[in-house]
Amino acid sequence: MPLELLAGPFVEFAFMRRALIAVLALALGAAPLGVLLTLRRLSLVGDALSHAVLPGVALGFMFFGLSLTALSIGGVLAGMLVVMVAALVSRHARIAEDASLAALYLVALALGVMLISLQGSQIDLLHILFGNVLGVDRDGLLLVASVASATLLLLAAMYRGLLIDSFDPAFLAAGKGGNSGFQQLFLMLVVVNLVAAFQTLGTLMAVGLMMLPAISARLWHNTLAAQLVHSSCQAMAAGLAGLLLSYYAALPSGPSIIVCAGLLYGGSLLLSPHGALATLRRART
Repeated sequence: MPLELLAGPFVEFAFMRRALIAVLALALGAAPLGVLLTLRRLSLVGDALSHAVLPGVALGFMFFGLSLTALSIGGVLAGMLVVMVAALVSRHARIAEDASLAALYLVALALGVMLISLQGSQIDLLHILFGNVLGVDRDGLLLVASVASATLLLLAAMYRGLLIDSFDPAFLAAGKGGNSGFQQLFLMLVVVNLVAAFQTLGTLMAVGLMMLPAISARLWHNTLAAQLVHSSCQAMAAGLAGLLLSYYAALPSGPSIIVCAGLLYGGSLLLSPHGALATLRRART
């Protein structure tokens, strides 16, 4: 029965239920951030920051092993350090902030891999880079749920300022008497969500659940509120489909989730009001 195929793994296995809750929480918090990244034309910054946290994660691993608290604190500190250094570089040198982030994340990625290689094994490196959503424990669930809740509350509180800063940052900065700081606060929020996601999806896969549903949402809707809701719903659908695919096909869970998100993005490219088929119909008429 279709219902048994959909619900059976989650009814039978506790680790599947924990994985589903973790993915749904990540979708609620991360996907709206992806929408705002695309709105601010910073789509690739999410990928850069997902790599920038690696040195902090590596240091936490070297000193404390696979301790969730140590890995999370190290990743957050490393990501925030990269954001602050990039802001300082762009302010005092003729380099855009996204360019300075690109330069810093490459160095951070190489440094993180080197640090992990000094102390760990290939299995440890793969765990950090690709995660293991099926191995999420109670502490991991608490972290993901807390970050998602805090993200939604902060986005609600910062919504108007983020919206103005996205379309007219000069106006907002003038009203604040200088740099408004919304850019840095927003990027730090992205860092925290990527760190929360690294245990489940890994540092290389975490950004996929943030960006693919967000890009798809922009193809379906013109209003920001609709894009925020759509991105979260699509990310949750990709998470559910990816977990079922990994269960029945015996595939890695993280990549399966991102592949499903990619398939939904491909469908949006074809079928959405701003997709390829709609564009062809308008061109013919």
